[in-house]
Amino acid sequence: MALPKIEEARKLSDEELIEQIKAVKKELFGLRFKKSTNQSEEKTHLVKHTRHRQAQLMTVQRERELAAARTTPAEEAVAEVAEAEVAATEEAEAEEAT
Repeated sequence: MALPKIEEARKLSDEELIEQIKAVKKELFGLRFKKSTNQSEEKTHLVKHTRHRQAQLMTVQRERELAAARTTPAEEAVAEVAEAEVAATEEAEAEEAT
């Protein structure tokens, strides 16, 4: 079984990403529980694969958080400039009307 690719995680929506993270955490808990109670079978590599998948999903989630944080101030600045231009235009039109 090959390790999952991060491109698959990047294709997920935000809601799907959160659900996948929850599912992977639950699966990892189950695998660790089976290992500690000696119920684990020959598939001991699944713990590594699951941890790897969890790291990928959480990395994508953090990338999106950082991207949102970077774009928010810029978008706010653009919105402020646009509002100032609209206000100036409205003032000029009001002066012309009087």
